[in-house]
Amino acid sequence: MAGDRDFPRIVRRRSRLHGWGVFALEPITKNTRIIDYAGELIDHKESLKRETKYLENDCIWCFTVNRRWVRDANVGGNLARFINHACQPNCYSHILGNTIWIRASRNIEAGEELTYNYYTDGEKLIPCRCRPGCKTRL
Repeated sequence: MAGDRDFPRIVRRRSRLHGWGVFALEPITKNTRIIDYAGELIDHKESLKRETKYLENDCIWCFTVNRRWVRDANVGGNLARFINHACQPNCYSHILGNTIWIRASRNIEAGEELTYNYYTDGEKLIPCRCRPGCKTRL
């Protein structure tokens, strides 16, 4: 079906960066929409409660959509929740309405792990593992 090819093929695998990661199964052209970041739409107050629990396991599942809403990918999420942070990523997030798109920031080769910058504003408890010696904390 034509609808099956609207988005690049990706897969979840173990990552050298952190736990699980998402990898391209085919080349992806710069600016291509790869996947939407799915999850329950919740308010910031509820997000703060949930994020406190998630951080105990070094996980960040909540993604701010706007001043009112947050997506919690731990509830109703998809593969996008396994895309890891990197300070020099190959993807970026693009918010349209209440939809968060993950897009390619450059051409990506088959087999590459997908990453984007989380731009977190939280507790800075989780050390970044994007490259050896990285000093960033999420």
